[in-house]
Amino acid sequence: MSFLAALALMLTACGNGNEVIDEAVEKQETNISLWTYPVGNWANSSTVAGLLTDFNKKYPDIHVSVNYLTYEDGDAEINKAIEEGNAPDIVFEGPERLVADWGSRELMADLTDLWEDENMAGDIYEAVRAACKHNNGKYYEFPICMTAHCMAINYEMFKDAGALKYIDEEKRTWTTQDFKDAVETLYAYGQEDVGVVYCGGQGGDQGTRALITNLYGGAFTDADHTKYAAYNDENARALELLKNLDGIRFADDMVGGDEVKRFANGELAMAFCWNASMELTQTINNPNLNFEIMPMAFPTDGMPPTLQGGIWGFGVFDNGDSDKTEAAKTFIRFIAGDDAEYSKAVIASSQFPVRESSTIYSNDEFMNEYSIFMPYIGDYYQVTPNWANARTYWWNMLQNIGKGMDVSDALRQFDDEANAKDD
Repeated sequence: MSFLAALALMLTACGNGNEVIDEAVEKQETNISLWTYPVGNWANSSTVAGLLTDFNKKYPDIHVSVNYLTYEDGDAEINKAIEEGNAPDIVFEGPERLVADWGSRELMADLTDLWEDENMAGDIYEAVRAACKHNNGKYYEFPICMTAHCMAINYEMFKDAGALKYIDEEKRTWTTQDFKDAVETLYAYGQEDVGVVYCGGQGGDQGTRALITNLYGGAFTDADHTKYAAYNDENARALELLKNLDGIRFADDMVGGDEVKRFANGELAMAFCWNASMELTQTINNPNLNFEIMPMAFPTDGMPPTLQGGIWGFGVFDNGDSDKTEAAKTFIRFIAGDDAEYSKAVIASSQFPVRESSTIYSNDEFMNEYSIFMPYIGDYYQVTPNWANARTYWWNMLQNIGKGMDVSDALRQFDDEANAKDD
């Protein structure tokens, strides 16, 4: 006999009637909301529905509604919900939002108890663990997957133009001089738009940051990620190169998603906004894709590339309802604590597992191709204070340079604005 059935008999025997029984049953029902950014197939309602079906087989009394966000207006949608007192219970995104933004605003529930579960967190990469922990000692994210953001080239276009000699096809690396020579070769071949420094908004800004900081070894923040430090000789040199290089255009009418579409349509020779999930999505959504995509590390001036990592996982808004918070944690425990469900969640993301011991993609040729970039992941600087505003100042800076502003002045202005404290 179930607990509720036994409780019903006991209450009836005591003369309390059906009213109390219904109240007891009602307390078992909890409704929570999950808002997810478009991370691979976590933007696909049928995929997420499959994960929720598995969850409800074990937890039928926790009902999860889902809202699918975009990177174009997702932040605005959540911030509006926060202002109206209707924040979601769970959000699937990264530390730059869950930890550095909403966590710093003390809007998130502490997930330290989940991290104390060795079955769930025992072999998560240390760099990932550090990124999910706020400097106040609390964990505001439990991670599921990660990736190394890279760039990509149109292999056929490079081949036809005679530019393949400038890349190391085995290691997927190239030097800054190789990059310059390749762009010039493609431009001379007749490809007017070889690549674009898109700056119409923050979408895909990890690509432009990685491009600029890798070219000559520049920094974006200080070593401890306490402030922004993009104003340096290396970044100035990189921006001067891009500004004066025929074939590279500063595009204030495009964001990363626009660049990806143009690249997949064969209109650009290279894309700076790329990762494994991008290729899967573009291949599936573009059946007319007629060229080989070759993922590449960003070019460097002789040193190993430093790629920005992406981390995605669950954060729980502290909405003042302990039952909802516990139900949200139950959902996370189910996804991250069960090996089969964890594998499904990672595969749905089209990203890589955050667990060192995972063998999810051991027999996957495509994902193994992208795993070559994982050792190049740098530390996770997206948790630097004022991150949300800094992203806006970054694309504003690129727009200013594209319109003719002095590069050093633009970088100096970026640091000043990004490091300014709110009144």
